Amino acid sequence: MKRLRQAFSRYGARWALGLLLTLAAVLYVRGDWTSHTIERQDTIIADMRMRLEPFELEPGIVIVDIDSKSLTEVGRFPWSRNVLAKLVDQLTRHYEVGVVGFDISFPEPDTSSGYEVLERLAGTELKEVPALHDQLARLKPALDYDGMFAASMKGRPVVLGFNLSGSQTKGVLPAPYFDTDFLNGREAYAHSGEGYEANIARLQQAAAGAGVFTAVMDADGLVRSSPVLFRIGDSYYPSLSLATMAAFLDARAVKPVLDTNKDEMSQSQRDASDFDTIQLFTSKAGVVRFPVGYRMTSTVQFRGSGGPEGGAFRYVSASDVLKGKVPKEVLEGTIVLVGTTAPGLLDLRATPVNAEYPGVEIHANMIKSMIDGRFKVRPGVAEALEACLVVAVGLVLTFTLPALAPAWSVLLASGVFVATGWLNWYAYTEHDLVLNVFICLLLVASLFVLNLAWGYFFEFRKGRALVTRFGEYVAPELVEKMAEDPQAYNMDGESRELTVMFVDVRGFTTISEGLSPKELREYINLYLTAMSEDIRSSHQGTLDKYIGDAVMAFWGAPVSFPDHASRAVATSLLMQESAARLNRDFLARGWPELRIGIGLNSGLMHVGDMGSKIRRAYTVMGDAVNLGSRLEGITKVYGVGIAVGVATRLAAPEFVYRELDLVRVKGKNEPVAIFEPLGKPGELAPAVIEELGQWDAALALVRSQQWDAAQQAIEALAAANPERGLYALYLERIAHYRSHPPGLDWDGVTTFDTK
Repeated sequence: MKRLRQAFSRYGARWALGLLLTLAAVLYVRGDWTSHTIERQDTIIADMRMRLEPFELEPGIVIVDIDSKSLTEVGRFPWSRNVLAKLVDQLTRHYEVGVVGFDISFPEPDTSSGYEVLERLAGTELKEVPALHDQLARLKPALDYDGMFAASMKGRPVVLGFNLSGSQTKGVLPAPYFDTDFLNGREAYAHSGEGYEANIARLQQAAAGAGVFTAVMDADGLVRSSPVLFRIGDSYYPSLSLATMAAFLDARAVKPVLDTNKDEMSQSQRDASDFDTIQLFTSKAGVVRFPVGYRMTSTVQFRGSGGPEGGAFRYVSASDVLKGKVPKEVLEGTIVLVGTTAPGLLDLRATPVNAEYPGVEIHANMIKSMIDGRFKVRPGVAEALEACLVVAVGLVLTFTLPALAPAWSVLLASGVFVATGWLNWYAYTEHDLVLNVFICLLLVASLFVLNLAWGYFFEFRKGRALVTRFGEYVAPELVEKMAEDPQAYNMDGESRELTVMFVDVRGFTTISEGLSPKELREYINLYLTAMSEDIRSSHQGTLDKYIGDAVMAFWGAPVSFPDHASRAVATSLLMQESAARLNRDFLARGWPELRIGIGLNSGLMHVGDMGSKIRRAYTVMGDAVNLGSRLEGITKVYGVGIAVGVATRLAAPEFVYRELDLVRVKGKNEPVAIFEPLGKPGELAPAVIEELGQWDAALALVRSQQWDAAQQAIEALAAANPERGLYALYLERIAHYRSHPPGLDWDGVTTFDTK
């Protein structure tokens, strides 16, 4: 619960904004608000999906193309119907195709043979020529091109096309599939027209059927869907693709089916609802069903870019069919659509895949979908599916992104973005579901930008400022690490196990008196620079402050180190080496000798940004800090360069230590053992190890009050190491204890009454 409250305190505002964005997206999916921009983007994505979907050549559907070659060899279009009669004969008799569908209408009689002119002359100027009437009777079958065309279609699976127009009518309509009476008063909304340009009666009566080839364009002028049924007056007529398919399968009846029982619907629902399925009752394939959508349309599944070179359908030239040059196996048993791709014949349509797409191939694509039983449809549960996806994406990103670092946020948002697109693609290609996806992608982008902007303006900049401030204290390497995730660090007060260091220059008052102000400034600057570099760069300590010639530092914050004590001990040894190097340089310049004392202690400390309203600093406080300060002062007493508390010794056992004493510092009642670190075992000479063993034995003699043996042992050590002030100190203490015995209850502790 505590973590939840902390998370809410930190991320609550972003969670709320993320949920608001998610709610807005859900309301859009539900239709509570609209956006033409979003709708346009979904249309663009749908077009792109269509262009990217792979396709294969469909051998069962062939387009007989009235192309430029045909116009050159046969003549300009429209052709005389005796030519079309020959084309039908070739296709049905020679090639034995399954069905022929004409993407062409024939609303007027063909008078190109001249028979009507001769017949008129025979009744007027040449009516006195009796032989003319007999000759015309014999010539009529050869000159009646409409009759020849009708005869070629009679009893064969040939479907004609016709077009919806304004209010004028030409030709005769085929028998409708059904009318409003068949629907029991229910309205079936469909694309409709009052006028039409159909075929002349002789041809229509001879054909096996007829279908509408009128293209329906979206607002941007592109053809994306095709009606399956059209309404003229109170009757419903098939599209060319449906009529051709019905003839191919020898359909006996066509029936629209609504999945929902109309008796359970209100009148307004019945009026607004569309039929969901068209059923063909055929003699060849039984009952064939395929879905329809709004206004009795289906989305056209464009396969390829269209045309002889870029589509999924084989094209053959009409002139080659007339001459019998096409191999029979190419056409036998196939569905043939007769259309034109020749420029100037006005049958090229703008589609998502090609700005000049052959109109006849739109019908081929629809027939292919009918054959496969696969249509790209927007199901009734589309909104529910889209809303579920929006909610899932919104919740995941809303509650995850705020807690992630920028790099992980980019990876997560990118992954969700790609996964959302892939799911949409999978539903489209594998299940033929047309689902809108842009609002979900927009939500992903919006949530990512929200968190990125929030992180920059409210947290990252704050974090960078924090890191910049920490740069005054810690090593550049730690600053780089903190910059990777600045939110993980702060200056708030907390308690941690740390190691603190105090450093002071011995005899600084004397040094300052022996140097000019300029020399003193250079002296102290060189000293502080060297010490600071050892603290920050070498072992990544945090430089706390300068107190005159003194330096304060600590390890384990703001970046936590489990080996903070070891880093501090290693740094103290390095600082003594740096001081010795500086001392040689200072002596060469004629400056006073440089010697430093270092106190180290480990323990629980309070660390954070502390101070007043006027000035604050990132520092440490506590009893363990005070002991570290006392240990620095004690180094002068014991004549050593470094003194550490027992907690530091235990936390950094990889070093060799010389025990100095048990002390009770001012302000503390409990005694503590103090030690001098000498280095790591492999770095020490054998003589040093031997000396250390002798000292431990001598110190044990002192604590057991064996003054003579202790004095003798320490004098031997002092003779071998006359520079060691520690031995002189203990010889003085032994002399004192001889004259002032500490008593049998003495615990071996030295008490300091001053800091």
